[in-house]
Amino acid sequence: MRYSRLFLPTLREVAADVEMASHRLLLRAGFIRQLAAGIYSYLPLGWRSLHKIADIIRDEMNHAGAQELLMPALHPQELWAESGREETMHDVLLGMKDRKGGQFYLGPTHEEVITDLVRRNVRSYRELPMNLYQIQNKFRDEPRPRGGLVRAREFMMKDAYSFDRNEEELDATYQTMYATYENIFKRAGLTVTAVDASGGAIGGKETKEFMLLTDAGEDSILLCPKCGYAANREIADFRLVLPRTAEPPRAKAKVDTPEAHTIQALADFLHASPERMVKTLILMADGKPVAAMVRGDRELNEGRFRVLLGAARLEMATPEQIAEATNGPVGFSGPVDLKIPLYGDEELRGIVNFITGANEPDAHFVDVNWSDVEQPITWARLRFAAVGDVCERCGEPFIERNGMELGHIFKLRYAISEPLHATYTDEEGNERLIIMGCYGIGVSRILAAVAEECHDDNGLVWPMSIAPFQVYLMAANMQDETQRELAERLYVVMTGAGIEVLFDDRDERAGVKFKDADLIGLPLRVVVGKRAADGEVEVRERASGSLSILPAANLVESLHGSIGELM
Repeated sequence: MRYSRLFLPTLREVAADVEMASHRLLLRAGFIRQLAAGIYSYLPLGWRSLHKIADIIRDEMNHAGAQELLMPALHPQELWAESGREETMHDVLLGMKDRKGGQFYLGPTHEEVITDLVRRNVRSYRELPMNLYQIQNKFRDEPRPRGGLVRAREFMMKDAYSFDRNEEELDATYQTMYATYENIFKRAGLTVTAVDASGGAIGGKETKEFMLLTDAGEDSILLCPKCGYAANREIADFRLVLPRTAEPPRAKAKVDTPEAHTIQALADFLHASPERMVKTLILMADGKPVAAMVRGDRELNEGRFRVLLGAARLEMATPEQIAEATNGPVGFSGPVDLKIPLYGDEELRGIVNFITGANEPDAHFVDVNWSDVEQPITWARLRFAAVGDVCERCGEPFIERNGMELGHIFKLRYAISEPLHATYTDEEGNERLIIMGCYGIGVSRILAAVAEECHDDNGLVWPMSIAPFQVYLMAANMQDETQRELAERLYVVMTGAGIEVLFDDRDERAGVKFKDADLIGLPLRVVVGKRAADGEVEVRERASGSLSILPAANLVESLHGSIGELM
């Protein structure tokens, strides 16, 4: 491809609110352009790299025995209602009505559609097991799109769904997909860590996320340096350590705490540690108020709490709902005399003489003990794991890293097949539910992840496997006839030899071309310069910076060797 004919609008500067390196560089290098918040166009270089990522995924999925298909992006509302997930995923569903008033959703994921397809067409155990996948755009109404392609409202995804007859077959498929994902990320030039994870709104009991550990990640990952246990903070298991104290219980007392409606404000006002406070959060579970209590310096794990409650929807109560449930304003809730269901984090069971809200404006109780709370309390693990907690398996303290989720595999089991009544007939003629798995990879997010990890101060540094072109060819001075003719001849020879070449044939200063070459970040750069008269060219490897002077006559053979080594 000739640079002079390529649609490649590079930028020297981007907007100040572009924070992540990958977002900034993909914009500057002309790989993407934003249409609206979380919605991007992929320009020719970005699209070429996306195709290469998709080809790696296809190759590995096909090798694993999966079959590619393509499903509609437009889903009838009835399917989502039938599975029960219209309610649990309502926050991200993008809907529309047709001219007849029919409700449709743009697909955020395809469990319902694929299961409907299989239940209509699969009858016998002889047709199973089966693993079907697609590569398609997905749509989610993200409340806070960020990081360019990292969290977008429209994004490219590979989603696969397995249909098995029993747990043993599902286990085998799950392990095959695990190994397949490791191969995909390795070929894309990424080192990932598989961590235990929550099934979230997708469902499933046994799940793994494939995380790129990076400071730019938005997920908190807890790692055990001793036994290797790794888990998303949402699901991490830790060893419970109850506080021990010989402090005798005291009588509770009410104190005025004007404007102290946050833990930090209350700590400052009372000169007390948040560890001595019980934070009481009011939530609405399927429309009914409940209270969750955690230590003042802890965070409620809403996902874990929702599962405990068995609620389809769980959300923080509004100020009006809090006032109705507690008779007090936001920030002053507490368990004393509260008449709604109470749930307490198990860590709080041994706490004495604690501080909590008094359910009235500008007032808290001090020296509260659980004997002061008349309402029964359901004790459970409600909080997130945190640094300072210790590994459930070996007792070693966790370390924390940020992670960017690139892939997720689930054992769905019967979460979708049961409500949609997807069944098969076994060898004895009995009707049985199909057991399912689900396996997703963010194709466009891989593009962002590689850009985030593979760059330097000058620009992108693409791995050979997904670089939009393999070689950046340039003549230092297109006005020099010898340089121009040799560069033109090499372009024809390399292209004919199957090498993917971006030929910078612009009549620009050499400095401009070098800067653009570094910004775009192709793996190899061939410069036809002053040595052209001697039949020699300069070859530089972008990642290592290694420089070689090679005879132009042997260039193709040398490049083939370098490309093979870098793949």
